Amino acid sequence: MKNVPMSPQKMREMVRQIQGLPALQAQAVLKIVPRKSARFVAKTLDSAIANAEHNNKVKPETLLVKEAVAGAATSLKRFTPKARGSAGPIVKRRCHIKITVSDE
Repeated sequence: MKNVPMSPQKMREMVRQIQGLPALQAQAVLKIVPRKSARFVAKTLDSAIANAEHNNKVKPETLLVKEAVAGAATSLKRFTPKARGSAGPIVKRRCHIKITVSDE
């Protein structure tokens, strides 16, 4: 998933929790976590499982989350007015999520 409107630091907390787990167990973990980042990671994991199932004819029960990475994407830079006519920067960070599933 590309250009997710959330900082990579917040996303990495969720991604680290599912790394190395069986894919179906990782889905169950993400369903009970009440964080916005969990929804984005769950959506990406569902896509990875569906791709493996459709393209490689692999059963979801045999899949493991081999790699799960959240990296920085381009940031939106904005400015807000401050005292005495100056401006303060606002950086709206974005991230890319990459999840690799494998049956080995």
